[in-house]
Amino acid sequence: MSLPTSVLAVETPMLASAVMEFFPNGIAPYLLGGLLIGLGTIIIYLGTGIIAGASTFLESTLSYVSKRERFQQSRFVESRDWRIVFTLSIVAGAAVYAVVFQGGLWTTDVAAWRLFAGGLLVGVGTRLGKGCTSGHGICGVGSLSGTSIVNVGIFMLVAIGTALFVAAMGVTP
Repeated sequence: MSLPTSVLAVETPMLASAVMEFFPNGIAPYLLGGLLIGLGTIIIYLGTGIIAGASTFLESTLSYVSKRERFQQSRFVESRDWRIVFTLSIVAGAAVYAVVFQGGLWTTDVAAWRLFAGGLLVGVGTRLGKGCTSGHGICGVGSLSGTSIVNVGIFMLVAIGTALFVAAMGVTP
């Protein structure tokens, strides 16, 4: 059974309008970014056998400056050189994209203190969840890890709940 043409004509603009509301610049940048992230994680995994989670990359980078036993584990120290290149490349790639495609490094209306506070909360969540959204969300879900699937579900519920709460409170950037 097929839908009448008049129903399709009404639903197509509504769908396009909904997509444009969530993706005002179109989906191409997000699609390309996702493909590049996926390709990068595949290359790292195939080349090293290491899951490309950003929190682990940060811990290995901290092995340069911290003498704490946690950061001096052989798995961090032995791979920290290429991991720091990877970590700096993430930051540099974001900076280049912002300058080239968005006209400057600071591309948000969110106050700096809120970004800092959000970063601290993400750091706490990363420790509690034993990994970050990139490790669990890209690599863990991709490998069908039950722990990662549960963690990503929790990440999403908390993020959606927080966004709804903040919006209901009338908070703006």
